[in-house]
Amino acid sequence: MIDVEEEVQTKKKTKTLESEERQTIIHCTYNPINAVRIWPSTFLIEKESGRRVKLITAFNISFAPEWTFAYNGNNKFTLIFEGLSKGCATFDLMEIIPLPDPFVVRNIQRTESDVYHISVD
Repeated sequence: MIDVEEEVQTKKKTKTLESEERQTIIHCTYNPINAVRIWPSTFLIEKESGRRVKLITAFNISFAPEWTFAYNGNNKFTLIFEGLSKGCATFDLMEIIPLPDPFVVRNIQRTESDVYHISVD
């Protein structure tokens, strides 16, 4: 006989592990300026549901208020986010900050790999 409580707990554990393993990786090239930073209040916002997917960490870019300087004007960095929902087909990358000119990339089409390369000129 199957223990219903045990089955529920197993499903919860599986769902938690599944969501921890999924990540969305965004490789960025940002050319306009020689100094960049990212705010922790940067999210992927799923178009279908409006769900905000949290930024986990970033590489080769500082978190505000610090700055990363690239003297050649070609700033390359990587952002790692939690996994997107299974039903997500399109999303926006949005830096939600109390200053003008946030980092925003709209209408990113989801790929099977959840690895993206974006360039902002």
